[in-house]
Amino acid sequence: MKDNYYWSDDLSTEFYIEAARAGFITTSIYHDNQFILLPEIQFDYAVLHFDKIIIPKKVNKLINENNYIFDINRDFQEVLNRISSYHPDSWVTQEYIELLNKLNINKNLKKYFNLFSTEIYEKNTKKLISGEIGYQIGSTYTSLTGFTTRSKKYNNWGKLQLVLLNNYLKVKGFKLWNLGHPQLQYKIDLGAKIYNRSDFLKLWEKNI
Repeated sequence: MKDNYYWSDDLSTEFYIEAARAGFITTSIYHDNQFILLPEIQFDYAVLHFDKIIIPKKVNKLINENNYIFDINRDFQEVLNRISSYHPDSWVTQEYIELLNKLNINKNLKKYFNLFSTEIYEKNTKKLISGEIGYQIGSTYTSLTGFTTRSKKYNNWGKLQLVLLNNYLKVKGFKLWNLGHPQLQYKIDLGAKIYNRSDFLKLWEKNI
């Protein structure tokens, strides 16, 4: 309970899933030119309870304008490509992307672990504006990482994607949305509640 970061050179899908089931969120790092996984069991977690979401006025305006298409897994690979471009020099390396692709195409994992992409397209242009990658375990969903288009025209489309994903998860019967680190203000602005590790793991174990 005193440490948060661990490392592993086991790059198998089995290890990744077992770490995820235990509440770790796994990123990656290079150490001495070796690619390794970096599972983190966080000290605090941001959890969004679906009925507690706070929808900003500007997002409500986008919803009412209805110039968007919300979809799941329409173009998983393009979402990965856009995330990689959006976060250069991050933990979303080519090796990590290859692991995500293995997790995504292995249909035998679906009943234990379901990785998927969320996408928001502009209805008029069919352009992909915002998206994220995350995974389902039981009745939980964990956000890994995402992107949004850096253009004034598409301000708040990233938050739009989160609001629509919230509605989707609620309708599909999910019980818990793990947003990961609570330090990013947008998570709190959307109504996320901060749990310490002990309280989070109790909640997590009830729902996986």
